[in-house]
Parts: sequence; C-alpha cells; structure tokens
Amino acid sequence: MAEAALRLDGVTSGYGEAMVLRDVSLTLLPGEILTVLGKNGMGKSTLLKTIMGFLPPREGRVHIHGRDVTRLPPHRRAGGSVSYSPQDQAIFQDLTVGENLRLGLRSDRGAAAAVERVTAFFPFLAQRGRQPAGTLSGGEQKMLIMARALLSNPRLLLIDEISEGLQPSVILRLAEVLRRECAARELTILIIEQNLRFALSVASRYAVLVRGEIVDGGRVAPGVEARIQDHLAV
Repeated sequence: MAEAALRLDGVTSGYGEAMVLRDVSLTLLPGEILTVLGKNGMGKSTLLKTIMGFLPPREGRVHIHGRDVTRLPPHRRAGGSVSYSPQDQAIFQDLTVGENLRLGLRSDRGAAAAVERVTAFFPFLAQRGRQPAGTLSGGEQKMLIMARALLSNPRLLLIDEISEGLQPSVILRLAEVLRRECAARELTILIIEQNLRFALSVASRYAVLVRGEIVDGGRVAPGVEARIQDHLAV
C-alpha cells in the first residue's frame, strides 16, 4: 500500500479545557480527495487547525507523508509541501493581486511559469495583477487564496469552506480545477464543507463529523447524499 499522505491516529484537540475533537482517526492516500462534512460547531475547522499545528493535539498523533509532525510548528509542516486555504479572507489587502500570488511561491525559480499555470484556472487574476487585492469581491478573493495555495505545488492541500458565498458558476469552476489538479499531480486534498453537493462532486471519499467525532464515512457513491443528510439533520 502507498504511504499515506495524511494520517491521524486518535487525535483529541480543542481550546483550553474544552475538547472539540475526540479520538479522530483518518487516512488519506496520495491522489485522494476527502471531504469532511458537518454542521457549524462540530469541529471541522478545529480539525484543519490541528493538522496544520495551530492547535496542538491533547492526545493522538498527526503524520504527513509518513513523518510524525505532531509537535512541529505550522511553518515546519507547510515546508513539507502542505498548503492551507483558510475559511477567512487570508489575503494581504493592501498588496496587489500579483504580489499576493508571489507570496505563494517557494522560490523565484520557475515563478513566471507557475503563475501562468494557476492564472489559467482563474484568468481574471492575470488581468488584475496590479489591482489592490482588497478591492476584489469576496468570491474573487477566495479564488486568489486558492490560486496562491496551488502556486506552491503542494502535495497536500487543506481547504476550509471555500464555496461559502460563491456563485454557482464559480463553484463549478472550482470543482473542475480541484479534480484536474488532483489527477494531474496526484495532489491529496482534504476539504471541509457545508455545501454537500459541491463536496460530493469533488471528493472520492467522505467523513461526517458530529460533535467532534467521525460518525460515518466511506466512498462517494449514488445514494450517499441522503445518508449524509440524515446525520446532518441530528
């Protein structure tokens, strides 16, 4: 079996004395797309923050590409070809679109080709390279965040609620980009989502998080949407 791109073993994590995640275990192989679904307050964003190292787990271990990173700080994990697209608008508002994109590059080597590749996914970014990023619409800023995350050529991409507030046409485009990148570069993706249809259109596997615990999971297949809806209705 291929070495796991991401493996969580019995991870418990939270804030202070309040534990939000409880004994969470999951494994992603290279090239897989897993979506973690759940209502607000169920621990989805806490899961990504724990994987990235912003929250140290109280119990359990986190492995990325076979390496135990449980005690490593976030910048050491990102240095291992991990990109994180957070839920909030994490761009530098006063910098231009082009300057924000360059922040996603690991070096200047091959920079022009890398920027050309990702702006082909979102052409408006190339057209507005000198525009202050803070003047973009909310949806455009999310596309900028996604393009910047892809620029670093990650092996593991963590995405938090990227579809929130996006127009249907943009969501379809984003789904196409993620599927294409996954197939072309064996990119592994973990998507946190509330938009069930978008998530299932992209992912090959799913997991449902309820009150900090994974209560269901499996392959995305016909009929699975109704099963997930039952969990989300609780």
